Amino acid sequence: MLKGKQSWVFPNRPVITATGVSGGPFEANGKLAADFDILHDDLWMGQDSYEKAHRVLMEEATQAVLHKTNLLEEDIHFFIAGDLVNQITPTSMSARTNQIPYFGIFGACSTSMEGLALASFMINYQGANHILTGAASHNAAIEKQFRYPTEYGGQKPPTAQWTITGAGVAILSKNEGHSNLPVTTSATIGKVVDMGLTDPFNMGGAMAPAAADTIIAHFKDLQIDPSYYDLIVTGDLGEIGQSSAYELLTNAGLKIDQEKFQDCGLLIYKEDQPVNAGGSGAGCSATVLYGHLLNQMKLGKYKKILVVATGALLSPLTFQQNETIPCIAHAVSIEMNN
Repeated sequence: MLKGKQSWVFPNRPVITATGVSGGPFEANGKLAADFDILHDDLWMGQDSYEKAHRVLMEEATQAVLHKTNLLEEDIHFFIAGDLVNQITPTSMSARTNQIPYFGIFGACSTSMEGLALASFMINYQGANHILTGAASHNAAIEKQFRYPTEYGGQKPPTAQWTITGAGVAILSKNEGHSNLPVTTSATIGKVVDMGLTDPFNMGGAMAPAAADTIIAHFKDLQIDPSYYDLIVTGDLGEIGQSSAYELLTNAGLKIDQEKFQDCGLLIYKEDQPVNAGGSGAGCSATVLYGHLLNQMKLGKYKKILVVATGALLSPLTFQQNETIPCIAHAVSIEMNN
């Protein structure tokens, strides 16, 4: 199971049996709208607060994935998920609704792959038959917590990113000979990397070294070459972070085809949408992977991908206390089970 210093391999190849993806109005106008199961035309989603709307995103994504299977809530052994709001309350309240035994996790925007890695480990070791895992974010709720309420209309620098409104979840199951479905084959757990950056409007730049560190560790631990994958995709580095990460990887001697090195935050929105450096948020990699990328795999475009979700582990308190930004990245490899 343990490969190298910080990677796991999953010889039993846990299978991603189904996914559910919900989103907001900005995502409905984005490039990947067709890959969402549910899209809302307003940020309130029938609720009286953005945090409650955040909860709705996770609840609806959960219902969507269950509708695609013959499983009920009571058939799911564990729910592993999180978000960015204080004490991950939207996810915890969705766990109150679905009544599935719950692991609430926080890895900032790396939460989706942290959850998928843990779920894969548990399924591979026969700790469960079915696990629901995912992550969510809500633009207005997160902007209010970490920066300024959107109602203020504050101006942002070009390095800033747009927090996506969306939730992406998957049911990971024991592999019982499933064909033409994606499976998880390995995971690399990242270390906290802090290069001394303090600007909360440049998350991509802060997270890029953590992404590069995890990617380098993945190939070192597994003793494979980047050409093994059809796609290496980071979570939400945006334009600034992705170019920085690519430069760091190149300087480290990793030769990655630039067309095969992409970023979820750059995939989700159209070029004319005002998102500055790109998308971000815990729901960014979750919605793009569990919606668009897995659909592309099922259509045959990709056979092997490496998803590297990145997270900035700051809080409003640490920012106010002039702390630097610790960052992390977790990677999971996914292949088609033919």
